[in-house]
Amino acid sequence: MVPEKRTDTGISSTGGGDAQPGDEYNSELPPHTIDNLAAALPAGLAAAPLATTAIGSGSPAGGSDAARPATHTVEINTGPGIRVAAGDRATRNDRADRGERLGAAAAGAVQSLSGPAQAAPADAAAQSRRERLRPDGAVLPESASMLTSERLLAVNRRTQPPPHGGWNAFVYAVTLHLVNLGDSAKIRAHKDMDALIRKEFDGGTRFVPILTRKGGVGKTTVTALLGMALADAREDRIIAVDANPDRGTLSERVSKQTRSTVRDVVTKAASIGGFTDFSSLVSRDATRLDILASDTDPLLSEAFDEDDYNVVADLAARYYSIMLTDCGTGIVHSVMRATLQRADSIVVVSGGSVDEARLASETLTWLDANGYGDLVRNSIVALNTATQGTNLVKLEEIESHFRSRVREIVRIPYDPQLAAGSVISWADLKPITRLAARTLAALVVEGLPAHRGA
Repeated sequence: MVPEKRTDTGISSTGGGDAQPGDEYNSELPPHTIDNLAAALPAGLAAAPLATTAIGSGSPAGGSDAARPATHTVEINTGPGIRVAAGDRATRNDRADRGERLGAAAAGAVQSLSGPAQAAPADAAAQSRRERLRPDGAVLPESASMLTSERLLAVNRRTQPPPHGGWNAFVYAVTLHLVNLGDSAKIRAHKDMDALIRKEFDGGTRFVPILTRKGGVGKTTVTALLGMALADAREDRIIAVDANPDRGTLSERVSKQTRSTVRDVVTKAASIGGFTDFSSLVSRDATRLDILASDTDPLLSEAFDEDDYNVVADLAARYYSIMLTDCGTGIVHSVMRATLQRADSIVVVSGGSVDEARLASETLTWLDANGYGDLVRNSIVALNTATQGTNLVKLEEIESHFRSRVREIVRIPYDPQLAAGSVISWADLKPITRLAARTLAALVVEGLPAHRGA
């Protein structure tokens, strides 16, 4: 049976030896179409020029060259190989030569246009799309917590929350919610500080010791204030542990809900199977700060050592994001060594007198000389201005000295409630005292690594 050749004008029968096994589709195209196809090939795939033959020249149908326009015939073999030939009546050798040259070009074009793209896995394409959509510098996919209302909702009269702050809230009320000036500057500053304190962590608990070489400078009070500021702003769990080898007073800063101490935690460590068991051994205040008391029996206080502290710290690390440690004055005690080995940042408390400031500076010197230089440079000095002799000292000079050694300094103002040395009510503190505690909390959190090992 004679194969049929499809041309631009229809299907016509061909005869002779031009038909090759595997020919499935033949098309006669005008020269300009071939030129356009060749121009569309990639730069590295230039096709060999095609021979142009006139249909009327030597064709079985006869006719002159002017009777019909010159055409090219492109044969596409869908069999094992790709064979392209030009010239409807070219000899078999010419066709083979041109087919070899154009076959290589066509095969390269097919491979470049379809081969790699089709061979690439679907997941690789999806990954490429994800990488294009990620922000610059992003390494990991975003978590669901990144889809916040502030990010997704357009700010308008419907979506903007009611303002807080005296005058702005008043205008919002009298205009029947038509005029929304937003929060006052004071409220915006409060929310900005909340955002700093609420910094997220991964990779385990962060440990922050509060220490000094001298007693009576307000170390326990600063620990309680810092813990309350953190617990009030954050949504995760915060614990403050009294690790004073002598009798500590941290538990006296909150309403006691249990008589358990660190000694009970060490004794019952094997039986603590969950947070419920652990929480029964701590006291919690209104800000949700948990406090673990130290031993109150002087005969047992010295028994709390490095190993006991590690047991308590390991248990607390299961349930809390931040663990504050109220350290004793014995800086060379084994508990202090265990505390500093776990520390991610430290707070050094200084009083406002000459000798208190000097002893706080000597604490930094000792730490620097014993391999804790990184902690010193990342530390915060809490300057308690409620101690005796503060009004006789140039606090600016004390701050200037510590600024050359540590990251930040925060003044803790005098507050009658703190001076009483009893239970601290966060809500009843003076606004300036709460602001100082929140500032200390924001600075401490800023210095904690967001990712463990960073």
